[in-house]
Amino acid sequence: MHLSKFQTEEFSILASDIWKRLFPARTRRPFPLPNLPRIGIGRRANPILGMDINLFKLCSGLRVLGYFMILLFAAIVAVTYYAVVLVTWGPLLFHGGFSSFLAIAIISVFHILLILLIWCYFMVVFNDPGSVPENWRLLSEESLEAGVPTTLSNHVAPETSASAWPPSDGLERRRQTGYCSRCQNGKPPRCHHCSICQRCVLKMDHHCIWVVNCVGARNYKFFLLFLLYTFLETTLDCLALVPSFIRFFGGARDHSLSPGSFAVVFLASILNLAFALSLLCFVIMHLSLLLSNTTSVEVYEKKKGVRWRYDLGRKTNFEQVFGTKKALWLLPMFSKEDLDNVPALQGLEFPTRSDVEA
Repeated sequence: MHLSKFQTEEFSILASDIWKRLFPARTRRPFPLPNLPRIGIGRRANPILGMDINLFKLCSGLRVLGYFMILLFAAIVAVTYYAVVLVTWGPLLFHGGFSSFLAIAIISVFHILLILLIWCYFMVVFNDPGSVPENWRLLSEESLEAGVPTTLSNHVAPETSASAWPPSDGLERRRQTGYCSRCQNGKPPRCHHCSICQRCVLKMDHHCIWVVNCVGARNYKFFLLFLLYTFLETTLDCLALVPSFIRFFGGARDHSLSPGSFAVVFLASILNLAFALSLLCFVIMHLSLLLSNTTSVEVYEKKKGVRWRYDLGRKTNFEQVFGTKKALWLLPMFSKEDLDNVPALQGLEFPTRSDVEA
C-alpha cells in the first residue's frame, strides 16, 4: 500500500506527538552561578553536574577528625603518665639511695617537658595562625616616600600603588601579591587559602589535624616547639620504660608488675617509640625549612638552582620565626618588641634578598 505525501507527513507528525507525550523532553533551566573558585576576575568555573556545590567546602569535614585527634592526644598523655610515673618510677621514690635520686630526676624532667609540651600544644590550637585583614591592600609607595611609618594598618587600594616597597628596600614587591576569589579579599605574599579552614592563612605551612588548626606565621614557632618537646618527651619515655621490661622479663621471683600494668607499659612504649621515630623526621624536616626560610607549601614553588628570595641567612631566618629575644626562644611567647619590630611575625610583610628577583 502506497501512502501519499500528505498522509506520510501526517503520520510523521502523529508519531512525533506520541513520542513527546511518552518521553517528554527535560526543560533546561539556567544554572545559578555557585560559589566555586574563580578562574579570573569576573569569571567563574562551570557548575559541576548542574549542582550548586562548592567542593572545597567538603574539605571542612576533616575538622571533625581533628577534634577526635585532640581526644587521642589526651589519651596518649594519660596512658604515658600512668606507665612512667605511677607504675615505673613512682614506686622507686621511697626506696632510698641512687634509685630515689634517679626517680626524682626522671620524674622532674618528665613533668617539665610535659608542661612545655601541653603549653605549646594549646598555643598552637587556640592561636590564630594569621588572618588577612578585611579589605587588605598594599602599602602605598607615596606614603613611604612621604615618610609615613610603615605600619601594618596603612593600606591603600591596589590600583593606586605600583609596588609595596621600593626595590632598594629589598622588601616584597607588588606583583608577589594576589587576590583570593574564595575569600573575596587581597592575598598578601606567602599567603595561601586553606580548603579545610575555608580562609586564607598568612605564611601558611600546612593544616595539622592534630591541632585542628592551620600552622602559619603567628603560630609556627609554637608548632616547632611542640614538635621539639614532644620528640624529647617521647624519647625520654622510651628510655624510662626500659626498667619495667627488665623487671618483667628478668626472671625475678617477685614480679612488681601485674599483667594489666605491664600491658599499659607495653602500649605506652610502642606508642612513644612510634611517635619518637616519626617526630625525628619531622623535626629534621622543619629545621631545614626554618633555616632556609621556607614553608612546606613553598617547597613546591621554589625553582631548582635559583636562590630562594626569602633566604636571608640562617640567623635572620631563625629570628623571623622565633624573634630576637634569646630568653624566649624555648618558650611559646614573643616579646612586645619583637612583635613591633619583626614584620615577618605578623605575616603581612617579608624582607627579600636584593640580589634575587621576586
